[in-house]
Amino acid sequence: MGTLYVVPTPVGNLEDMTMRALRVLREADLILAEDTRTSGNLLRHFDIHRPMLSFHKFNEHQVVSSIVGRLQGGERMALVSDAGTPGISDPGFLLVREAVASGVEVITLPGATAFVPALVSSGLPCDKFCFEGFLPQKKGRMTRLEELADEPRTIVLYESPHRVVKLLEQLAEVFGPDRHVSVCREISKVHEESVRGTVAEALQHFQLEEPRGEFVIVVGGCPEDAKDPKDLKGPKGSKDSKALKGSKAPKDSEAPKLSKYQRKQLNNYSL
Repeated sequence: MGTLYVVPTPVGNLEDMTMRALRVLREADLILAEDTRTSGNLLRHFDIHRPMLSFHKFNEHQVVSSIVGRLQGGERMALVSDAGTPGISDPGFLLVREAVASGVEVITLPGATAFVPALVSSGLPCDKFCFEGFLPQKKGRMTRLEELADEPRTIVLYESPHRVVKLLEQLAEVFGPDRHVSVCREISKVHEESVRGTVAEALQHFQLEEPRGEFVIVVGGCPEDAKDPKDLKGPKGSKDSKALKGSKAPKDSEAPKLSKYQRKQLNNYSL
């Protein structure tokens, strides 16, 4: 029986490559790469010459069985992604699951990943956190944000540069403009930057400065003193509730749709 090694690779600075990772790559019978061109550049930099096979989200379901078969036959394989740790918002989970189910030993090396340095340097609580990765691009995006609005733990999100401003606008709408956030970009690269403050302040910054690079957005959890909005109906049998009897309820299209944050604000000012 062979072994599958999950090998993190640098998210920016090549000095983040560990000595153990280099040894595992040199000793592997086969390196499974998300993009053989990107991984090829990394391997050449460290003078590593091992056979590679493409393994990415577009072909993983087609090749996973043959890879597991080769692992069961005794081969040692190393799985790498373009940057960071495979399986964290990158291909890897399917292969690891199938390898484990087939009795193949899986060893994951500690190493580079983007969200850990972003979280720790954010200044927000990191003893407990919720890693969400990339939100749905369209369908279900706002629904998921609504579900996270009351999450008390620090929330970690990934986002691409052309959707950062939109995400901050959505956070302001659902979480409120005063929620604390740290927007980190280009982790471990030359132009690494962290913009800390409120959602409104971060939004203003990136409306003026064009977002570039890959982003990690760390959002403070929902404050403990924030309460869920109460039902605004009058008490049963009260004069208000009696007055409403027989009145026609407004249609959904006529009623304004409020976010959780807006409902909370309404509740805070209601008597």
